[in-house]
Amino acid sequence: MRGLIAAANAIDRLSRFFGMLAAAAVLAACLISAATAMARYGLGVGSNAWLEIQWYLFGAMILLGGALTLQRNEHVRVDLVYMTVGARTRLWLDTFGLVVFLLPGMVLMALLSWPGFWEAWVNHEVSDSPGGLLRWPAKLLLPVGFALVTLQGLADLVRRVAALRGVVAVDTTYVRPEQ
Repeated sequence: MRGLIAAANAIDRLSRFFGMLAAAAVLAACLISAATAMARYGLGVGSNAWLEIQWYLFGAMILLGGALTLQRNEHVRVDLVYMTVGARTRLWLDTFGLVVFLLPGMVLMALLSWPGFWEAWVNHEVSDSPGGLLRWPAKLLLPVGFALVTLQGLADLVRRVAALRGVVAVDTTYVRPEQ
């Protein structure tokens, strides 16, 4: 079990790294958006590539930040039952949700999104817009993002099972306090 918990901790670090990239994408998108607006309306100069990179960055924010959101337990959940039960029952509910819903869904989405990326990569797909960008970087975000959430789900599953076995304590509160 120690090896699995060590692997879960490594996945947590990976999720934090990609979460920092997602945060950087927020800043980059804001700066690009402001610069694009100033160039377009102030100087009369514009490019579709700058608009498309903002879309790509938005995708990066969501898809690369999803695993960190799951790790911090800040994801959306239907808490009608969750908040009315004890900590051990919450562990069981989390375990059930991870095994039945999150992990199969994320694996399926990663597998289904891979061919779209691969086709864009092989065919050097470019946006139809004048001055548009290559599409494979945006399409790569899909399988990578779903794989990251899958890994974080596995890390959370390891911790939930370890907590049910009494090996570690897991915080099952709805939103964890800042650490």
